[in-house]
Amino acid sequence: DVVYLPPIHPIGRTHRKGPDNALTAAEHDVGSPWAIGSAEGGHDAVHPDLGTLDDFRRFVARAGELGLDVALDFALQCSPDHPWLTEHPEWFTQRADGSVATAENPPKKYEDIHPLAFDRDFEGLVAESVRLLRFWMDQGVRIFRVDNPHTKPVGFWQRVIAEINGRDPDVVFLAEAFTRRAMVHALAQAGFQQSYTYFTWKNEKEELTEYASELAHESADFLRPNLFVNTPDILHAYLQEGARPAFETRAVLAATLAPTWGVYAGFELCENEVLEPGTEDYKNSEKYELRPRDWAAAEAEGRSIAPLLTRLNELRRAHPALQELRNLRFHSVPHPQVVAYSKQVRLPDGSLDTVLAVVNLDAHLPAEGTVTFDLAALGLPEDGSLKLRDVLTGEVHSWRPETYFHLVPGRSPAHLLVPVEEEP
Repeated sequence: DVVYLPPIHPIGRTHRKGPDNALTAAEHDVGSPWAIGSAEGGHDAVHPDLGTLDDFRRFVARAGELGLDVALDFALQCSPDHPWLTEHPEWFTQRADGSVATAENPPKKYEDIHPLAFDRDFEGLVAESVRLLRFWMDQGVRIFRVDNPHTKPVGFWQRVIAEINGRDPDVVFLAEAFTRRAMVHALAQAGFQQSYTYFTWKNEKEELTEYASELAHESADFLRPNLFVNTPDILHAYLQEGARPAFETRAVLAATLAPTWGVYAGFELCENEVLEPGTEDYKNSEKYELRPRDWAAAEAEGRSIAPLLTRLNELRRAHPALQELRNLRFHSVPHPQVVAYSKQVRLPDGSLDTVLAVVNLDAHLPAEGTVTFDLAALGLPEDGSLKLRDVLTGEVHSWRPETYFHLVPGRSPAHLLVPVEEEP
């Protein structure tokens, strides 16, 4: 289990963004944590409002006591106030008018950020990146979520990751690259142990099954997917329009289709207010302002799906089948808005660990019909003696190869089934 932090460094003041990416900021606007660097320091400093380096070490230690690893964002970019702008001007692109180029990741523009240029001091940037990573490793961080790695040379990451993992093979790098498939694959082959995926945009039955199958088979030799249900940048229309049932469905899919999944804060509360129609940007985005939430009150009032996320994580811990990637098998279900799949693994004692899933992709309408699991291929009885427990409801069902289902959005987004003798 991992708690991932966005950049915790000082935030620049020059061209600081206001709420909802406004081009001007008021005196007390906090700016974006990805606009790294100020008079207080750069990538090896802690934002003074967050505390000190000792405070961060205590945070990491406390997380460890709770069974959590801490992942830190590694964003190689600078605000105009970063010390590197004066100490290493050769690390930046100078425009013809003498100004420093600002960052773009079309269609987004980042006027408060300067990207790095790797053509004038490649070795210096490799050395500094390795130094920074080892600095945070010394504070207890062993997982780095790398921001926009596809906007830097692949060879750069190959060098940096090799230098880190050559001495510390347990350090994990997650590539946050929403870009062309060839580049996503190249980054994985260059050394990134985990990769963001297109899962967020795969919501229809055919595209979801094809893509999940690709991740589990065609690309599994080199790419380890991390299925994020949302990110600070991405609020998909499926969540905008589907309300709580959509959030529940996506959580079930992400938690069971791949060994690793991710949740950005606010997903538990089904936050889905969009900045403008037709966009994927959150309104009142946490990228530009503080968003305190009363998690306990939301759960007490039934406004939180945190109990579902807890149950999904309990299921993942209890079933090694869900900790594997290549064992995903889809099964036949005629309904156009329902997917059925299984994951199974043979345990060291020779027994089989099996999880079956039937998921309604329609966040608005109930779905009913029949599903045909290939029980023979799974080594499960076909004569009606098979008893399966739905771990989401606790109900026990007798199961034959072809069995009726009825799923209602908001009440039962899915059946997650395990043989009764295997139920945790």
